[in-house]
Amino acid sequence: MKQLRKPLGAIALAVAALAGTLSLSGCGGSDAVAATAPAEIKPTTVVLVHGAWADGSSWSKVIPLLQQRGLTVVAVQLARQSLADDAATVRRAIAAQSGQVVLVGHSYGGAVITESGNDSKVAALVYVSAFAPGDGQSINDITRPYPAGAWQKGLVVDSAGYLSLDAPTFAASFAPDVPAAERAVLASVQGPIFNHVLDDKVGTAAWKTKPSWWVYGDADGIIPGAFQQAEAAQIKARVSAIGGASHVALISHPAEVANSILGAVGSVGGL
Repeated sequence: MKQLRKPLGAIALAVAALAGTLSLSGCGGSDAVAATAPAEIKPTTVVLVHGAWADGSSWSKVIPLLQQRGLTVVAVQLARQSLADDAATVRRAIAAQSGQVVLVGHSYGGAVITESGNDSKVAALVYVSAFAPGDGQSINDITRPYPAGAWQKGLVVDSAGYLSLDAPTFAASFAPDVPAAERAVLASVQGPIFNHVLDDKVGTAAWKTKPSWWVYGDADGIIPGAFQQAEAAQIKARVSAIGGASHVALISHPAEVANSILGAVGSVGGL
């Protein structure tokens, strides 16, 4: 019997060792699965900032495309009396969100998100046919070295110093690729911008510290494509050009604009 106990004991130890190995292997496998599990999606709000001669409804074709992906979307309404006031409006919209924000600006709205996008909740910036001034720069500062666009002859100044576009210029330069009936409505509801806003300077440009995306129409009659390419290169943005699209690609090509916004959202874990 004593001779049997020794091998039985050895067998018991071997079985115990094997069980321990299997147990440890199981733990390791579980860790490996956990390590490769997809990251949790971050709650994300897209805050949309319109430009001059438009309002928050200019995003009406983009908004449902973003909402279909489960995103919360907020479109602000700017007074366009000063860059500081408009940036404050956007900051209030950012503060009202519980999660991270992807900030999107069209045209003049690009200057607004450049000024307001330093908020810690802002994870990324998207410029849509926009201006992106640097520190201490205004829109007039960055455009002054270039020849005036033909569309500027269509500016109308009212008695209080607010600028709007006359109907022919709106049709030919601002929204030429929008159906005539829709364009007529847009021209009727255009929001003027106070002349001096174009001289208001950005404090600290948010694009210096935030990842940026840029989408524009290569037939933009307000901000030339070559100028936008130079802006995008300066801020190291990921760029998408929409063939044949005008200054209002958000209206005439909403799917392409939405895709750029979704790309930015996905890059910061929001999808």
